Amino acid sequence: MYEFIGPLFVFAFATSFTPGPNVVMLAASGANYGFRSTLPHISGISLGFPVMVIAIGLGLKAVFVAVPELQLVLKFAGGAYLLYLAWRIANAGRPNASGAGARPMNFLEAAAFQWVNPKAWMMAIAAVSTYTPGRNNLAETLIVAAIFALLAWPSCAFWAGVGVAVRLFASDRAMRIFNLTMAALLVASLALAFWE
Repeated sequence: MYEFIGPLFVFAFATSFTPGPNVVMLAASGANYGFRSTLPHISGISLGFPVMVIAIGLGLKAVFVAVPELQLVLKFAGGAYLLYLAWRIANAGRPNASGAGARPMNFLEAAAFQWVNPKAWMMAIAAVSTYTPGRNNLAETLIVAAIFALLAWPSCAFWAGVGVAVRLFASDRAMRIFNLTMAALLVASLALAFWE
């Protein structure tokens, strides 16, 4: 009855661990603020994305089908916010530097970010559309959300850990290059989202 779970797990694993806005921001946060300070960001994504999947699975996708202009508005709002975040990452300094106002994303910001993250939208809509055959919409949607929730924390922690590893071995110049690279990757992920 739930033969879609295996393929869904593979899809969720691949999309959770591959680069996108969340991955780039987690690596940058780990590098600039450390793993412990990035925990609220990790937790916000880990809860925010499954909640988004549930909302889409339980009817929000019908709203976007009925009013496709909403998707366009969300796409441009998300794009503007991603450009702002890329600017913040590009201008981040070492945590010990004079970054008075600089801070990692908090839990609510990370959870809310999922709603303007183009990759998150594509993942959620693709997962719900493909892996909920419609026999029991609520149960199937909850399974999709649960699988993403199961993979979210480990994937987020992994990418924050990659950033921490960069921080441990990088000079100030290397950190500057890393931050500029992460900002460029964030903009590139935005370009890919607008291309599709």
